Amino acid sequence: MTEKRYLTNSTVTEFEATVEAVADDGSSVVLDGTHFYPTGGGQPHDTGELRKVDDSGDAGDEAPNRAWRVTDVSGRQTVHHAIEGGEPPAPGTRVVGELDADRRRAHSRYHTAQHVLSAVLLDEYGAETTGNQLYADRARLDCARDQRFDDTDLADLEVAVNDVLDAGHDVEWYTLDRETAETELDPERTRLDLLPDSVTEVRIVDIGGGDVDRTACAGTHVGNTADVGEFVVTGRETAGSGEERVRFELRD
Repeated sequence: MTEKRYLTNSTVTEFEATVEAVADDGSSVVLDGTHFYPTGGGQPHDTGELRKVDDSGDAGDEAPNRAWRVTDVSGRQTVHHAIEGGEPPAPGTRVVGELDADRRRAHSRYHTAQHVLSAVLLDEYGAETTGNQLYADRARLDCARDQRFDDTDLADLEVAVNDVLDAGHDVEWYTLDRETAETELDPERTRLDLLPDSVTEVRIVDIGGGDVDRTACAGTHVGNTADVGEFVVTGRETAGSGEERVRFELRD
């Protein structure tokens, strides 16, 4: 099992780790710990590179077989890093991992904005989030709603979300045992019923001390809603029977 360091600190973009395993075809490696986020929860994976650390502790210059591009990251228990760049590092090799910092920050901003949008939709429209997909330059959210959003609704959503973002609420994350989470948290927000019974600890993302949102989430986020930027609704569409889809972008 990989130590998933991104769960405790979303701001780290460079770290050291040891290669634990290499795929038979050399296409991916497993590290003992990682800050690379694997695809999941509507959030795309991180990209970046791994660099071999020599005996002096120096990652050295990029050179054949000393640096590898990380092109994909997947897995929840064991995290696999797809790499390109020649012969892979052998098990036991010490490496430096460096994330694409701009990509990570974009995903963190969009994921935080999605939480705020979900909270506003639930509080103002009784519309529960049913799915989402984030990118580095846009996002969409699906919610349960029979009535279609009109232009006035979308304009009101934009104002409400930006009011929350501009208020500068702190964003925190921590772990609760499942029993405590099920007892203390709003089931409409956390949707713990969707998690398998084998999950006994739950990572909680808390915005504004729970006043804005408090829900189970394994994604990355910014530390304060003021860091998200301006929320702009770019459109809506019917996502299926009884579901609405809202598309949005963030502006600096």
